[in-house]
Amino acid sequence: MKVNASDVLMTAIAPVVWGSTYIVTTQFLPNFSPITVAMLRALPAGLLLLLFVRQLPSGIEWLRVFVLGALNISIFLSMLFVAAYRLPGGVAGTVAAVQPLFAVFLARLLLGSPIRPAPIVAVLIGIGGVALLVLTPRAALDPIGIAAGLAGAASMAVGNVLARKWQPSVSLLAYTAWQLTAGGLLLIPVVVLFAPAMPTPTMANIGGLAWLALVGAALTYVLWFRGIARLEPAVVSPLLFVSPLTAALLGWVFLNQALTPVQIVGIVFVIGSIWLSQRPAARGHAPVATSNIRSTR
Repeated sequence: MKVNASDVLMTAIAPVVWGSTYIVTTQFLPNFSPITVAMLRALPAGLLLLLFVRQLPSGIEWLRVFVLGALNISIFLSMLFVAAYRLPGGVAGTVAAVQPLFAVFLARLLLGSPIRPAPIVAVLIGIGGVALLVLTPRAALDPIGIAAGLAGAASMAVGNVLARKWQPSVSLLAYTAWQLTAGGLLLIPVVVLFAPAMPTPTMANIGGLAWLALVGAALTYVLWFRGIARLEPAVVSPLLFVSPLTAALLGWVFLNQALTPVQIVGIVFVIGSIWLSQRPAARGHAPVATSNIRSTR
């Protein structure tokens, strides 16, 4: 069964928007705690969607939602912002680029998906392309930032695969609302106990937080979970390479960061890896499981 191009393109919107995280964090939220930003990104978006859908989990769904909320939201976003604050965007993006590799092997372990050479080669090409695109000789290698980036990548890989395995019979909006709300709630005690006091927000801070919560969470997670439900992990995960590509292009456009010939080669590698990752399913070797999540369309 061929991959639907519209499903791929709609899913790719999420990592495109997520690529703005680094520039928004550094330019609009320079004095905020990473854990606080993670909580403020997830919880308002989740509560807003929850008010709209007016539906709560039931039975075993409560446990699954909090597990997925912890993996896809709490841990992932916290580690993402730790890496964003402690590493240059390029280094953070390169570390996070290992997530698709994790996802391929986890899909084999948890879903029984076969491991094919093409997705592995595509992921390795993508990681190399991201490295060429964003790493520079002056890139700082902060150990805590690197560890956080790897932890976030691993957490999201596990969460994405489990989200495909545990698809409930609810709308995408409800599924997204539950995970964002659960993830945000789990971060509240961490913020209260360990995060420094939040500075008095300025209009720039409010604008940055609104972008991260409304567009970077409420909208994009709906599209991302839709893609997880319709596409195999080996197809979805390489789309995350679009995120560091977007981060580099935003730096070029808004921060006057030059694009070198080596970086242009990296862009070609990233695009090639995404194209290659779609080929097995497109040729009919990897049938896509039918989702039991009801479409909101």
